[in-house]
Amino acid sequence: MPFHRRSFLKLSAITGLAMTLKPNLSFSNSKDTLIGHGDFKYKVDPSWGNLDPNKTPVQNCHEMVMDKKGRLFMVTDEPKNNIIIYNQSGKLLDTWTLNLPAAHGLSLVNEGGEEFLWITDNGGRVIKTDLKGKIITEIPSPITKGIYTEKMPWTPTETCVAPNGDLYITDGYGSQFVLQYDSSGNFIRKFGGDGHGDEQFKTVHGISIDQRKGGTPTLLCTSRGHNSFKRFTLEGEYLETIFLPGAFVCRPVIHGQNLYAGVCWSRTKYLEQMDNSGFVTILDENDKVVSNPGGTEPKYLDGELQLMIQKEPIFKHCHDVCIDQDENIYVCQWNASGSYPIKLTRV
Repeated sequence: MPFHRRSFLKLSAITGLAMTLKPNLSFSNSKDTLIGHGDFKYKVDPSWGNLDPNKTPVQNCHEMVMDKKGRLFMVTDEPKNNIIIYNQSGKLLDTWTLNLPAAHGLSLVNEGGEEFLWITDNGGRVIKTDLKGKIITEIPSPITKGIYTEKMPWTPTETCVAPNGDLYITDGYGSQFVLQYDSSGNFIRKFGGDGHGDEQFKTVHGISIDQRKGGTPTLLCTSRGHNSFKRFTLEGEYLETIFLPGAFVCRPVIHGQNLYAGVCWSRTKYLEQMDNSGFVTILDENDKVVSNPGGTEPKYLDGELQLMIQKEPIFKHCHDVCIDQDENIYVCQWNASGSYPIKLTRV
């Protein structure tokens, strides 16, 4: 974002923020409130994505991506409209559905200039569609292919696609593996599994390809129960853990040189996981937390990140974030009384 524009918005912000709160938000109505820290501060627009729930209902706003036209595609677990498409002003453009009762993950892939969606449903389906909802292909259950045994649970949560076309699927609510397939859908390997080893996961909820440092792409995998992102090679070899104490993070979202994530829960000072305690966290190119909109200011002591918890009760359970070309953040929430996305406008 250009410096002069950001400076103008910072000056404009002091005139006030009039917040029209939805019933599920308990944040006080303040005229001069910004959230976030350092150079990453935001105005809150809780009514940005509000729609008529009688015509376009949602249960949970799970994830959102932006296509090359700047349209925002959101996946919900409401079978009447699994996909809701907004413009950046919050206007409804279109909806469509695959009648999925547990649609959860949404990723966007560009193949030779044409964009496609990968949708994961917690019922066990991993589906590729075009942007109008036509099914292109579907990955079969690993149980039917002998990749899993009959007794292993399969509850996929997320996908990402590597530069060479390989597909990675996280079994975040199932057996805690990441499954790798080639571009033709042939199984290559699985890695991870349930446990507390560095190479293992507790809720491998999300995944993304990290190419920020200009070298070999790596995988960033969520291990939500460990309050961590774990980095792997594209071949599934463990490299490092990014520990985020107190933050039960969802999928890693990379925009420019920064890493963003929704925090579904945080802890209290007594380390108990608390409902309705979400916030957003932002890391720089060195994987250092630089801002926690809705959360406490990140603090490092002797190089170690200290406990992070919710500060302002704006969010309930932040399930995903999407970043636009102006570095505004759109926040999708789970278990938030059927609320629509919240926009954070960068200032």
